Amino acid sequence: MANRNQGGFGLRPVNTLGNTPSTGGQSKYAIENGAAFNIYNAEPVILDRTVAAAAGGYLTNGCASAGTLFLGVFNGCFYNALTTAKPTWSNAYLTGTGVVAGEIVTAFVNDNPFQEYEIALTAATGAAPITQDTIQNQFGGLADTTASATSTGGRSSCTLAAPTASGAGAHGWAALRSAEDPDNSDFTAAYASIIVVQNLKYSQLVAGTA
Repeated sequence: MANRNQGGFGLRPVNTLGNTPSTGGQSKYAIENGAAFNIYNAEPVILDRTVAAAAGGYLTNGCASAGTLFLGVFNGCFYNALTTAKPTWSNAYLTGTGVVAGEIVTAFVNDNPFQEYEIALTAATGAAPITQDTIQNQFGGLADTTASATSTGGRSSCTLAAPTASGAGAHGWAALRSAEDPDNSDFTAAYASIIVVQNLKYSQLVAGTA
């Protein structure tokens, strides 16, 4: 049976570690005015903490950044539009976004390193049915998100690459278990749903960075 998911939908917040409810809390960060990259809703972001650099202190895209410390998951941004001078909300920050001169883009990020997310697997795993020991022992449990393109309304279409067989290497996400979604639990087909949490070794708020 194929999955209902026909593509990726980014990282969707669910519970937090310890099986406690997700509050959906977000923190404000900044995107530099005129930044030439795209950040879509529900994909990882990185806080540039390079001391005394022009881009220091601003967010950048964190999809498909294996081995890079990242901050959390992007949930949209707010800015004063250049063409209208009016406050504007957007699910995504896109290259060429016109922002009033001298102002920054305010970004909202789920930066809780213990937040759990639901995400679609890029491809079939070959396991049916999948179990928690399959995830931890067969896959190794660690993986990265893929590069993203927008799907609908500025939402990311990133997926989770197949977890590594050894569990070794520089990977930003720890696969925990199946999402137990009846419509998206066929792991012999692409886009089955799985639950992940940040690999704390690559969390900017836990592991730190220079």
